[in-house]
Amino acid sequence: MKGHIEKFIRYMEIERAASPHTLRAYRKDLESFSGFIKEGAEDVESVDIRGYVASLVNSGLKKSSVGRRLATLRSFYRFLCREGYVKSNPAKLVNTPKLPKLLPKFLTVDDAFSLVEKPQGIGFAVARDRAILELLYSSGLRVSELAGLNLEDVNLKEGLVKVMGKGKKERIVPFGRKAIGAVKSYIIERVLLKRNDKAFFLNRSGTRLTDRGVRRIVVKYARAAVIEGRIGPHTLRHTFATHLLHGGADLRVIQELLGHASLSTTQKYTHLDISHLIDVYDKAHPLAKDSD
Repeated sequence: MKGHIEKFIRYMEIERAASPHTLRAYRKDLESFSGFIKEGAEDVESVDIRGYVASLVNSGLKKSSVGRRLATLRSFYRFLCREGYVKSNPAKLVNTPKLPKLLPKFLTVDDAFSLVEKPQGIGFAVARDRAILELLYSSGLRVSELAGLNLEDVNLKEGLVKVMGKGKKERIVPFGRKAIGAVKSYIIERVLLKRNDKAFFLNRSGTRLTDRGVRRIVVKYARAAVIEGRIGPHTLRHTFATHLLHGGADLRVIQELLGHASLSTTQKYTHLDISHLIDVYDKAHPLAKDSD
């Protein structure tokens, strides 16, 4: 099993351009499965995978995590089938546990404005943090895309940013006037730092700011703005998409801006829009109100 896992990981890294985070998750999932069955990949049957899934559910693991591990096994055995190591995909016949339909969390317009305007004062860190918050809300970038930006990727004159998305797919995303202003202020502070690193967003040491560093910044200002619930960079991505939809943007435009490969991924925001319309109706329409 170990040799097959290594070949699969190498394939995902080279052929599919999977991120280091994704590769670590695949390896962890497959090693967990290997430890459970204690036999070769060629000997695994659907009943073995069902037993593994049942053990995960019984252990109290979230259904979303169980579903992810099963998806890993499907991809793994699809690869083994294609390479001729096994005759069929035993994970294909195993059903994914039903997941509760959770709508993405997003901020109100007031909360979004409160958050991005929270960094106040002067200096490198404040200017950088304001630019990060404004850019996340204005462009809907993934945290990995924002942290991966280089100097040449940001076009202030046109208000455009070039990002490398999932699967090494490149796209161009516009960002608004307020974000342009915040980014300009940050660039001035960045120049004063006198660092030659090609990374756009830097930490205090003058090297590339990490995904985790960006998350800490968002959480810090969300708490300062007294916004309830768990808020992170992805919340701003959901907020960006939801506010665009509420403003009348076409779903396919939002798909392009977010870098979704499939429209079905973007369609979850239509549920948010419907919920928003129902909420407005309940509050505003006379026939929606309870009679005295």
